[in-house]
Amino acid sequence: MAVAVEKKRNFVLVGHNGSGKSLLTCSMLKTVGLVDRVSSKLIDTDPIEEAKGSSITSHVFTLKWKDHLLTAIDTPGFGDFIAEVINAIFVCENVVSVINAVAGVEIQTERTWQMAQEMSKPILIFVNQMDKERANFFATLESVKSAFECKVVPLVMPIGSESNFKGLIDLVSMKAYVYEDGKAKVVEIPSDLVKTAQDTRFKLLEDIVESDDALMEKYLEGQEVSEEELKRALVKAYKSGLVVPALCGSAEKNIGVDLLLDVLVQLGTNPKEGKPLKAVLDSGEETTVSFSETEPFCAYIFKNVVDPFVGRVSYIKIISGLARSGDVFVNVDRGSTDRFSKLYWARGKEQVEVEEASCGEIIVLPKLKEGGIRETLAHRDRKLKIVPPQFPEPMFSRSVNPKSKTDIDKISNGLSRLAESDPTFEWEYDPETGETVVSGLGTIHLDVMIEKLKNIFGVEVDVGKPKIAYRETITKKAIAEYKHKKQTGGHGQYGHVKIELEPLPRGAGFEFVDKIFGGAIPKNFIPSVEKGVLEAMKRGSLAGYPVVDVRVTLFDGSYHEVDSSDIAFQIAAIQAFRKGMEEARPVILEPIMEVEIYCPDEVAGDVIGEVTSRRGRPQGMEPAGRGMSRVKAEVPLAEMLDFSGRLSGITSGRGYFTMKFLRYQEVPPNIQEKIIQERKQAHQGT
Repeated sequence: MAVAVEKKRNFVLVGHNGSGKSLLTCSMLKTVGLVDRVSSKLIDTDPIEEAKGSSITSHVFTLKWKDHLLTAIDTPGFGDFIAEVINAIFVCENVVSVINAVAGVEIQTERTWQMAQEMSKPILIFVNQMDKERANFFATLESVKSAFECKVVPLVMPIGSESNFKGLIDLVSMKAYVYEDGKAKVVEIPSDLVKTAQDTRFKLLEDIVESDDALMEKYLEGQEVSEEELKRALVKAYKSGLVVPALCGSAEKNIGVDLLLDVLVQLGTNPKEGKPLKAVLDSGEETTVSFSETEPFCAYIFKNVVDPFVGRVSYIKIISGLARSGDVFVNVDRGSTDRFSKLYWARGKEQVEVEEASCGEIIVLPKLKEGGIRETLAHRDRKLKIVPPQFPEPMFSRSVNPKSKTDIDKISNGLSRLAESDPTFEWEYDPETGETVVSGLGTIHLDVMIEKLKNIFGVEVDVGKPKIAYRETITKKAIAEYKHKKQTGGHGQYGHVKIELEPLPRGAGFEFVDKIFGGAIPKNFIPSVEKGVLEAMKRGSLAGYPVVDVRVTLFDGSYHEVDSSDIAFQIAAIQAFRKGMEEARPVILEPIMEVEIYCPDEVAGDVIGEVTSRRGRPQGMEPAGRGMSRVKAEVPLAEMLDFSGRLSGITSGRGYFTMKFLRYQEVPPNIQEKIIQERKQAHQGT
């Protein structure tokens, strides 16, 4: 039976590794009666996850609670798998930030919170692991307020602490619940907590009425605010992002999970209330797409799973319209037509077949002909592309070569399928060196992808040293000319170009300017010249790295009525660019990373010294709370490859860091020479 869009809730669980997101997901499944025990092994079912003991991918579960259809997406807490988190936040209207009650705000808490805010998603907090030693609900909320400068409103407070944590007081209804074997029983509020509960509720009331002018006026006049009025104002304040509701519990003991589900039903944003998505029409015109039941079908692929038995399994979010088995649709990005075979609700590895799905639902499609993450499926009369969120650039690269020569064909198929499932994983084959190079967000990310290559596609590889995504550019103007003239039997080849190369600001990319006048080169050959320049830019003159930030102006040349051709002008452009680049004082650029390092206060000086010794530029230091300091720095990626182990040594295992790409920057001359020599040796060795 179809569920009205107003009764649909999509929410994503985000947070640091170890905050208990997978356990919380499983506890929800137990609460609604889908499993009989709480264990993260029921969620993290991938063999690699089982071996690592933590999530490396998102897990989707659709379930019913109090006549509502809820879809939960459990996400990994490792920064290397942030693409899973970005897409999950993108397709959900509600974000549940799961925070460890002992550790408080951690780095992934901060990163995922920032993502949710950038995508204008309302956030609520679940402080987990309240049954652990040193767990503190209110101290955790203070760390949240300090980190994010937001108005946090606790909707509950704990009964008991640490190993004696046994229940909650609902501060809205002022009812108390004690849990036995995961089941709630209504009890009187313990006498020693009555005063604290009343004071906390009073603060909650003040925070909520501040967000509602009419209610504020009533409150200031001394009139009583009813529970229903408080709930309505709370819903409004949450959906508009004015407050961050906070709950707590223990996923392991199944305490407070039912209240979290209740709050998602009562407060949660439904798909139609979600922010319209940016889209691009066939014409290139920008538009927006709102969630609608009546508009033609449109959906976004946010997750692909490579299954060794089924093949490609795609997870889509329906933005508008209806999907039924047998319906025809178009993959707008690829221009291909396909048909729905079967539709499923996701239940982790299990799936529940449904006849149809509509606006706001997240469903699973097996065996799509084509379809990568970030692509749009739509009705043939509604060809628009959803603009996907931004993903970080893969900066860590390694060479991989199959151990068996019989696996050469299998490796390219396997890597292509894996790249379809992860927008932060890329690969390319370099015919000059004979190397296959894979790129990702970190060493853990690449290790997992290589392990998947083995587990799913049966390809074992030898892994080379880490590689850095260097680039080349020019630092002064240069003019170059090349005439490609070749006479063989029959038609010859003739293409002649004169070009000017000039540097562009960092990050500007590539510009091609056509300044041909008087038909020196016919219009139909101009694209051939640009094509040749782009081909030449794939390998710079210094060390063979891609060339960036260059403007190339074609200003003269000549042609032959019979012998000129597309390929002749491409060759002329390639050779002219190579000549010009050598004269334009080329340099090598290296990726500079924005690094945040968390370390105990007492070793912050040592950490800054280590950063400086790695050609890093410290940008400041600030207290991070709990005896920890946050050191900000800009450091070349090449110097960060072995930083993790060194940081662990300096901080006795207590330090951790995150980094993201900031910009490209010229390498010092001595480092440039070293890079060129290493590149030459690598080419000679192949």
